[in-house]
Amino acid sequence: MSADGVVDGDWEYRPLRLPPGLSRRAAATQLSIHAEFAGWELSNVRLYSDGSRRVLLKRRRAAGLLPGLST
Repeated sequence: MSADGVVDGDWEYRPLRLPPGLSRRAAATQLSIHAEFAGWELSNVRLYSDGSRRVLLKRRRAAGLLPGLST
């Protein structure tokens, strides 16, 4: 998976790394901003022993971006 994310069918995915020491409230705020302003939703979260989190965000691809469709 690249830093820019991947596309799989009707969904696109974007990884996000949250640093250790970031509070749970600050992490939730950051994820809320991604959801509200860019349409991302939470797909998966991994919490590592050093306190960092790896988050996988997903969203449906826009109809104009689907191959074979013309507008």
